[in-house]
Amino acid sequence: MSQNVPADLKYTKDHEWAKVEGDVCTVGITDFAQSQLGDIVFMELPEPGRTVGRGESFGVVESIKSVSDLYSPISGEVLERNDDLVASPDGCNQNPYGSWMVKIKMSQPQEQNELLSADSYLSLL
Repeated sequence: MSQNVPADLKYTKDHEWAKVEGDVCTVGITDFAQSQLGDIVFMELPEPGRTVGRGESFGVVESIKSVSDLYSPISGEVLERNDDLVASPDGCNQNPYGSWMVKIKMSQPQEQNELLSADSYLSLL
């Protein structure tokens, strides 16, 4: 089974992807996650200003199969959430790496060193 795992992103064992640019970490779910979930019908994302800790649930994604928590790959403050994705959560199914969920201003930038590389994530799968 071939997996779509872009090499320029970092990953969590919970199947979130993270793209770090400066002190901002953009977060979404991986292609593997969306394929396991099936058709995504609902998404709950945090309000900007909320503080999240690494590994802490920051939202919920609901599909026709199940409800799953979303876990933050990094500690910090939510700068922005993707309201378009809340309105049309199936965007995650169509384009998982183009459909970001939240942007987090990192409070502990060194935590990014603990995220998985694309190769490590592929090994996990």
